[in-house]
Amino acid sequence: MRLDETLLGINSTYTNILSVLSLAELGVGTAINFSLYAPVAKGDREKVKAYMQFYKKAYRMIAFIVAAVGLILVPFLKYIIKDPVGIDSTQDLINFYLIFLFNTVSSYFVAYKYSLPNAEQKNYIQSNVITITKIVTTLVQIIVILATSSFYGYLISASVIELAQKIFANIYLNYKYPYLKEKNVEKLTKEETSDIKRKTGALVCHKVGDVARLQTDSIIISGFINVAMSGMVDNYNMVISSVSNFVNIIFNSVISSFGNLIATESREKQYSMFCIYRFFASWIYGFSAVGFYILLTPLIKLWLGDKWILPGTVIAAILIDYYFKGERVVLSNYKTAAGVFEQDKYLPLVQGAVNLIISVALVIKIGLIGVYIGTIVSGLLANVIRPVIIYRVCFEKKATGYFYDTVKYAAVIILAAVCCVLCGKLFMKEVTVASFAIMIVIITLVFNGIYIMFFGRTAEFRYLFSIFRDRARVAVNRLHR
Repeated sequence: MRLDETLLGINSTYTNILSVLSLAELGVGTAINFSLYAPVAKGDREKVKAYMQFYKKAYRMIAFIVAAVGLILVPFLKYIIKDPVGIDSTQDLINFYLIFLFNTVSSYFVAYKYSLPNAEQKNYIQSNVITITKIVTTLVQIIVILATSSFYGYLISASVIELAQKIFANIYLNYKYPYLKEKNVEKLTKEETSDIKRKTGALVCHKVGDVARLQTDSIIISGFINVAMSGMVDNYNMVISSVSNFVNIIFNSVISSFGNLIATESREKQYSMFCIYRFFASWIYGFSAVGFYILLTPLIKLWLGDKWILPGTVIAAILIDYYFKGERVVLSNYKTAAGVFEQDKYLPLVQGAVNLIISVALVIKIGLIGVYIGTIVSGLLANVIRPVIIYRVCFEKKATGYFYDTVKYAAVIILAAVCCVLCGKLFMKEVTVASFAIMIVIITLVFNGIYIMFFGRTAEFRYLFSIFRDRARVAVNRLHR
C-alpha cells in the first residue's frame, strides 16, 4: 500500500474519532434550537437573548470537555491506527490528530450563533458560509497537494481557512444581531431550563446511538482490516458526501419552515406537505444512488486507477444505506421540527448496539462487506419504527400509507436502476471521459423519465412541478426586464 492510501485512511479515521467526541454536545443545540422557535416568532428579544446566553455558556463548556477528552486519547492513537504504512514517526500521527482536534474545538465558539438565523428561517446564511468554505478549502487543498505533496500543508491550509470562516461568521453575526452582545440578559426560568434538560436528556440517547451507528465504520475498518482500506473507502465516501452534503442542505433548510407550519396549520396540511417532502426526497436520493452505482467505479478508475476500486457488493451496500439514510433525513427533520424527541429516545441506542455487534462480528468473518451489512440493518430499524411514531404523534394516523409508498418508490427506483445498468453495458463498454459524460446524460434522462412516467400524475409531483414552473416564470421575467 502507498503512503497516500494511508493518509486518506488517517484523514477518515480521525474525522470519525472527533465525531465520536462530539458526544459532548449531547443534543443541547437541537433542544435550544427548538426552544427558540416560539420567542423568535413572537419577537420576544429578551427571551431570545436569554436562550442564546445559555447556549453560549453550554457550548464553551462543551469545547473545553472535547479538548480535554481529545488530549487524553493521544497516547492511544497508535492502537487505533493499524498498519500506518509509510509513516515512521508516531509524532506525525499525533500532530495530524491535534490539527483535527483544534478544528473541532474551535467550531464550538461560533457554531451556536447560527441557531438564531436558522430559527428565523434564514438557514441560507449558514448554508452559504459552509458551502463557500468547502469550495475554497477543496481548491486550496488541491493546489497545496499538487505543489508540495505535504499532508501537513493539506491539513493546515484547511485549518487556516476554517478558522478565517469562523472569525468572519462571528463578526458578521455580531453585526447582524448586535443585541446578543448586550450585558443585561435575563436568566431562563426554572421551567424553561427544565424543558431544555428534559429534551436534552432524550437527545442524549439519540446522539450516543447515532454516533455508535454512523461514525464507527471507519474506526472498525482501520482497527480490524487496516488504515489503508479505510482510505480506499474514503475515496468513494468523499464523492458521495460531496453530493449528499449539497442535497442535505436542501432538505435540512426546511426544518424551521416545518416548525412554523406545525405551529400554524392543520394536521391535514402538515400531512400533505410531509408527503410532498418525502416524495421529493425519495426521487432525489434514488436518482443519486442509481447514478453513483453506475458511475462511481468508472470515476475512480479515471481519477485514481484500478488499484483503488472496491468490490461491487461493497459499493451496492454503501448505496443501499445511502438511499435509506435519505429516507431517514425526512423523518428526522420533521421529528426535529415537531419537537418529537422523547418517544423514540431509546431507538438510536438499540441501533448503535446492533451496528457495533453485527459490524464487528461480520468484519472478522467476511471482511469489509460485513461492516456495511451492520450499518444497513441498524439503519432500517429507524426506517420501520420512526414512521409509526411520527404518524401517530404528529398526524394521528397509522403508518400503513408510508410503508406502501416506501415499497412503491423503491420498486420504481429498482426498475429505473436496471434500465440504467443495461444502458451502461451498451454505451460504456470502455471507460473514457466521453463515455462517462454520455452515461451521465443517459442516466438523467432514463431515471427521471421512468419516475415521471409512474408518478407524473400524483398530487406530490403536480405540487413540485407548479413550484418549479412559477419560479421559472419569475426567472424569465427578470431576464426580460
